[in-house]
Amino acid sequence: MPNNELRRRDIIAGGGLGIAAASLATTVLNPKEAAAQSSSDSLLRRVLDRGTVRVGTGSTNAPWHFEDENGRLVGMDIAMARILAKGLFDDPEAVEFVQQDPAARIPNINTGKCDIVIQFMTINEGRAQLVAFSRPYYVESISFLTRPDGEKNKYEKLLAAGSDAKVSILQNVDAEEAVHKQLPKAKVLMLDTQANVIQALDSGRVDAAAVDLSTTRWLKKRRPERYEDSGHRWFSMLYGAAVKQGDPNWLTYVNTVFNVAIYGHRNEIYDKAFFDFFAEEIPNRKAGFPPI
Repeated sequence: MPNNELRRRDIIAGGGLGIAAASLATTVLNPKEAAAQSSSDSLLRRVLDRGTVRVGTGSTNAPWHFEDENGRLVGMDIAMARILAKGLFDDPEAVEFVQQDPAARIPNINTGKCDIVIQFMTINEGRAQLVAFSRPYYVESISFLTRPDGEKNKYEKLLAAGSDAKVSILQNVDAEEAVHKQLPKAKVLMLDTQANVIQALDSGRVDAAAVDLSTTRWLKKRRPERYEDSGHRWFSMLYGAAVKQGDPNWLTYVNTVFNVAIYGHRNEIYDKAFFDFFAEEIPNRKAGFPPI
């Protein structure tokens, strides 16, 4: 019998645990070993040599990036940054956060101020001409935030109410049309800030506030006695990290780390963040045909 057939049978006899252990033993490298094997002109090598990853993000938009009661940056974007640092250095704290305005996201990538931007950045065709996007790590949408004590706290009730339903939304060119595609007869109140959109619901001026689904989940988790999810969402948007174009090694590495966190075996930080900020349990990863 050929030697390779014997080896194959030995591996099968050892079972999955043996395969996993062998895989870990042969693939884990420390940062210095990894740096020595990466391309000398790739950002991946420079990041590994530096010992920290510079992540552009914000600090004022819960549940994505904000400061907790101790002044520590937390949020889903921050969790993704720590996932990347853990992949690079086996240390989720090996991050230098570059706090920035959303308008600085693309300039700071292209001038090298950041290695990567993780800042609830919607992937679209225009931005993809300026930066390279990672695989998505969240699917955002619009939802109707309501009150649990409201007569029209579910989408079906809002729809049945017709012109008696009142909805607040952040003012923009397409705001009224966006609501009317879901509630054709509802009265639309356009306001200048997201805080005022939600305050209109709090004060009873409207029956629902059209806000991001992540905002709805976050507010419901924090104040379940005050906020409700109508159960309806629309207009899907993809959030991804952004890196400078022209460095496939760096982009491939980021995607690999995100894929393993979202679909693979290193999912503790990702799953905990999803529950902490969206009150959503990630279902068990289904074995078999790959989802990516």
